[in-house]
Amino acid sequence: MDDKSEIPDESGELFEHFRFIVDRGQKSLRIDKYLMAKIENASRNRIQNAAHAGNIFANEVVVKPNYKVKPLDVLTILMSYPPKDTEVYPENIPITVVYEDPDIMVVNKAPGMVVHPGHGNFTGTLQNAVLYYLQQNNPGDAEIKPYLVHRIDKDTSGIMLIAKNELAQSKIAKQFFDHTIERTYVALVWGNIDHDEGTITANIGRDNRNRLVQAVYDDPDKGRHAVTHYHVLERFGYVTLVACRLETGRTHQIRIHFNHIGHPLFNDESYGGSRILKGTTFTKYKQFVHNCFTLMPRQALHAKSLGFIHPSTKQFIHFDSEYPPDFAAVVDKWRAYGNNMNFNRMEGEIG
Repeated sequence: MDDKSEIPDESGELFEHFRFIVDRGQKSLRIDKYLMAKIENASRNRIQNAAHAGNIFANEVVVKPNYKVKPLDVLTILMSYPPKDTEVYPENIPITVVYEDPDIMVVNKAPGMVVHPGHGNFTGTLQNAVLYYLQQNNPGDAEIKPYLVHRIDKDTSGIMLIAKNELAQSKIAKQFFDHTIERTYVALVWGNIDHDEGTITANIGRDNRNRLVQAVYDDPDKGRHAVTHYHVLERFGYVTLVACRLETGRTHQIRIHFNHIGHPLFNDESYGGSRILKGTTFTKYKQFVHNCFTLMPRQALHAKSLGFIHPSTKQFIHFDSEYPPDFAAVVDKWRAYGNNMNFNRMEGEIG
């Protein structure tokens, strides 16, 4: 009996999770050989790296590659996501490297940059840029390349972690799977949120009517469990600045969760935030909001910080980032507007 769960198509995290129950008639066989026969396109190297990272289990106990499987064993394996078939070419695109060592690098992704090549985006991605950076800084090493462990949306800015070898990738993937990675995002959302802090729990899956966006489902079979914790940073009257801590990492999680509770992200076109949802009907206010939209032509979401256990040193490390210029400018404009709210709260309010 086989049970395979593939995470990458439904998540911002790039790993695969497989579960097998060994048949009653199975003869004694090394677990690495058993898994190679069971998992399509699984190379020996990927399975060995999963084992070295402590990501292979028999009956919930970590085992080595030479473990001999027995009938009715429950086997699980977590593997880093294999490279896509799309060829990645180095491109000289400026990137902001926050930290780097032989195993990992941390970058501050600019808004508007796709993380990796895919349909409609074969060049100009962060992966192209990082590959060029690595080759320039490691001349003669033809094998060096970026190993992705997670991704953020094209128009979301902020901190991203990249592995520089497959073993580091496997160890970091386990932390994402166990939800031990500490991630904080900052978002500007429409409306004045009722409570200073809270938790949004709602299953997320692709929208059946539009495969480019996500939807919330009551039926757990139609979506993946997703949890977002938040607390209010500042209130500006018609919008609220919130910090979000992800317990899970689903595609568009923050965006769809806040839309679900009636507070879409400011200027989030995919989830209804790119029109005036709160405020007044006065022309000056409308012009103010549209100026903000022009200043930041994307959803107001920034991956502020990331904390994790280093794959080699085993030490916890944490990285933080400043708001990008467009996000900072819009927050400043709303802060100034919010300070004058007593003068602007007149007749003709929206919402």
